Amino acid sequence: MLGKLLVAASALFLLGQGTAQAHHSFAAFFDSTKVIKIRGTVTDFHFTNPHGTIGLDVTDAQGKVQKWKAETNAPVVLMRRGWSRTSVKPGDVITIEGWGSRDGKPYLRLRAAFDANGKPIGQPFGQSDG
Repeated sequence: MLGKLLVAASALFLLGQGTAQAHHSFAAFFDSTKVIKIRGTVTDFHFTNPHGTIGLDVTDAQGKVQKWKAETNAPVVLMRRGWSRTSVKPGDVITIEGWGSRDGKPYLRLRAAFDANGKPIGQPFGQSDG
């Protein structure tokens, strides 16, 4: 009996590893004191769990393009804030404000997004879900 219980517990532990690594702590990856703003061309938008992502090509002052990723909330949270699968599309020029990565990589956590005309895309983080 103890052997079966040990096997079951081990299986549950191993199954949970993928989920645990896919969903991580904000504080482990992002610096809440480092808010940055980038403007770029959308390369992809993944409206997926546990977090969506927006890929951007950002051109610096020297004309060099850098690939950025912005992590979003889960789709259910985005939808409550007015987002949909088509809120941003490849080719769209957008501005993203968010918390930068702790390791300095071109990766941030979305706080707010704006279209090419400066109009907010959905509701910024920290405002009422209404």
